[in-house]
Amino acid sequence: MKAFTRLDGRAAPLELANIDTDQIIPKQFLKTVEREGLAKGLFYDFRFDGDGNEISDFVLNKPEYKGASVLIAGDNFGCGSSREHAPWALMDFGIMCVISTSFADIFFNNCFNNGLLPVIVKPEELAALMDEAKGGNHMVSVDLEAQTVVSPSGKTFAFQIDPVRKEKMLKGLDAIGETLQHGGDIDVFESKRAISQPWLEV
Repeated sequence: MKAFTRLDGRAAPLELANIDTDQIIPKQFLKTVEREGLAKGLFYDFRFDGDGNEISDFVLNKPEYKGASVLIAGDNFGCGSSREHAPWALMDFGIMCVISTSFADIFFNNCFNNGLLPVIVKPEELAALMDEAKGGNHMVSVDLEAQTVVSPSGKTFAFQIDPVRKEKMLKGLDAIGETLQHGGDIDVFESKRAISQPWLEV
């Protein structure tokens, strides 16, 4: 998993609450377990019409938000089914941080497991970030070490994060990477077990 320390990028405002995982990545794109290639399905029913043409007034289709790496979203983002494809699709599209007032629990956990940073801010702070992102300057800074979001105008908003999850994000550790940090201890344990219980090695 790639480490997340600080992100300076373009922010796209998605002024919709209760965006569920089927809206993030519709079911027809769930036929793969590969993380690459899912960007084409991200917000598919918002981005494209019935003929597959881009819907020009959807935020991520607007020229000024092309290449956005931060999504500023409405309340209860990521609700619905527990598909891990949702954070995969966001990251494949280039979104590395989602800012909202709240997230569905399973989506929230899946984000940390895959290196996508979910940031929770107060309603008035989200409104301020939304308003600024709709202006002429869309650049924001998200600093995980400092636990701050800096708006285009320079306003700073602090956010809270579990310290264990923060450390793992900073180091780029998923569950497997965290386990491999104890590789030496695991090797010692397996060697001792092979001697004391050799029948398990067959």
